[in-house]
Amino acid sequence: MPKLRGEAFWRETLRSAHYVVAPMVDQSELAWRLLSRRHGAQLCYTPMLHAQVFLRDANYRRENLYGEACPEDRPLIVQFCANDPEVFVQAALLAQDYCDAIDLNLGCPQMIAKRGHYGAFLQEEWDLLQRMILLANEKLSVPITCKIRVFPDIDKTVKYAQMLEKAGCQLLTVHGRTKEQKGPLAGVASWEHIQAVRKAVNIPVFANGNIQCLSDVEECIRKTGVHGVMSAEGNLHNPALFEGRNPLVWEMAEEYLEIVQKYPCPLSYVRAHLFKLWHHTLQVYQQLREELAKVKTLEGIVDVNRELKLRCQEEIANQKEGEKPKEGLPFFHWICQPYIRPGPKERCKENGASGTEKGVRGKRTLEEEEDGNSELLSKNKQKKKLRNPNKSFDPSLKPKYAKCDQCGNPKGNKCVFNMCRGCCKKRAFKETADCPGHGLLFKTKYEKSLLWQHSQRGIQSPEMSRRGEAEVGKAVVLKEAGDS
Repeated sequence: MPKLRGEAFWRETLRSAHYVVAPMVDQSELAWRLLSRRHGAQLCYTPMLHAQVFLRDANYRRENLYGEACPEDRPLIVQFCANDPEVFVQAALLAQDYCDAIDLNLGCPQMIAKRGHYGAFLQEEWDLLQRMILLANEKLSVPITCKIRVFPDIDKTVKYAQMLEKAGCQLLTVHGRTKEQKGPLAGVASWEHIQAVRKAVNIPVFANGNIQCLSDVEECIRKTGVHGVMSAEGNLHNPALFEGRNPLVWEMAEEYLEIVQKYPCPLSYVRAHLFKLWHHTLQVYQQLREELAKVKTLEGIVDVNRELKLRCQEEIANQKEGEKPKEGLPFFHWICQPYIRPGPKERCKENGASGTEKGVRGKRTLEEEEDGNSELLSKNKQKKKLRNPNKSFDPSLKPKYAKCDQCGNPKGNKCVFNMCRGCCKKRAFKETADCPGHGLLFKTKYEKSLLWQHSQRGIQSPEMSRRGEAEVGKAVVLKEAGDS
């Protein structure tokens, strides 16, 4: 069948999806996608996958896509981060049979994206992006889509979107924040930018940003004219957001844990989801927060969830008539509801820090975080210290690793080639050499095989010996041909 494009792709393949769950690293896994679909989500994205790792690592492919095939999990878009056209397309070719489209991540603003040179840190490299999308559009049997962040200037954002459309992008998701707007500096997303892009392109557009409840979705569609609305944090705190409901937290948590038992995922994913769902309740029951952080089995997480449920039910039973939610929350803490990320000033007040004159908390120097004084350690390091009293945070005590001559990863201390194990293995195989430091004995094993063949000749008949010599000679010729 011919590949559908633009409006036809959104209408037929994506079934005119209006409610979309965003791609979230380690958070939009299959179990969470299925929970979201049960409660109103019409389209989901996989977590962001690293194209180069996906291409070279069969285990990574199996754990993140191949092992997760589920008829209920469609339509589905697989998102990759990449900065090389060939690598991106080769990875996408391996994924296209398991999804309805491939998305190029041009929106990640995190430091890891800056170090890896992908996500929002490619938004100035228009020639590279054109080549990536043109090649993908030519080679793939499914459409190529993009998720972007905006520039401060609306006109530049519009030209950026038009360039991606011209290159072959069939659907564009616009997060209405710049790459500098993240964490406590996130602020409000600009729907004005999104509206301008929607008017300027002829492909479907999804909006992302400022979505905390169903009324926000409806208002965003009305103001910007987009085809659909994507939610990330709003969905994590209330997976029934697209139903327009605010259910009891333990209902969502229990349903999610049931799905995880059928479709397992790493425990860290499960724990992170419960921290989001129970966010407001865990501010009240700090001890259970610590237990949730330490638990090491799915059964343990289920037990903590059950205890949180019992505490909340007991609180409900003892509730006085006319009592209102505390801490300025719209609902009681056991009800799924939005979490408003505090800005720098609010975060400073929450942490009880005096801060600077501008109200921004000053950073501690390394000298202040000495191992001997736990009061000066950050909260995260204090928790690690509780779990492991012998842990040291003194930077001078950290081991220094020499780098591999080939790839820059830590090298083996006893490697004869001064390389990491992966690079050493390739070189030792190519040169038929030994590296005792890494336990690689290609030369030794080859010599043993030759000795064994020689010993076999002595006990064989002359005819068998000649046949064996011919086979060995043939094998040598084939090996040389393979090496060349």
